[in-house]
Amino acid sequence: MSGHAAAAFDERDEHGIRVRPALASDVPHIQRLIAPYVDRRILLGKENVALYGSIQQFRIAEGPDGVPIGCGALAVFWDDIAEVRTLALDGEWIHKRVGHRMLEALEHDARELGVARIFCLTFEVEFFAKHGYLEIGEQVVSPDVYAELVRSSDEGVAEFLDLARVKPNTLGNTRMLKIL
Repeated sequence: MSGHAAAAFDERDEHGIRVRPALASDVPHIQRLIAPYVDRRILLGKENVALYGSIQQFRIAEGPDGVPIGCGALAVFWDDIAEVRTLALDGEWIHKRVGHRMLEALEHDARELGVARIFCLTFEVEFFAKHGYLEIGEQVVSPDVYAELVRSSDEGVAEFLDLARVKPNTLGNTRMLKIL
């Protein structure tokens, strides 16, 4: 992040919450935060090796005591589109604007990377709609880009493309997109 904007996210708000880039040492906290959502089949589970390998995509929300209370990642798919993924909060912090701050930071990261569109696959339609995301159909990228993306081994890309192999994990989810 650049200058002033980076400082704004790194500062604690009036509730003592700070959103910062994730560290490798945050992986156990990310696992703890996503576990209830994985158990309810809201999020896909991730192996530690995958989390360590993608840690630079993550942001962490810290509570007033410095303990992680939220996480979220931004995965770039192509030159103009990225996905918000693995957005999870400790249950005690839901409806306290922590999710809003996390999403705002991830959207800022997307803008810094020059990404024009952000995708999400979610059960939290109302939350994302409040932030300007709109429900979309299946044709989000051109056929040429689709042909390139279908080669990816990333499960998030497979979800984005709505491939049959991920259908059991995505049933009931809504595909949403925001133009930045």
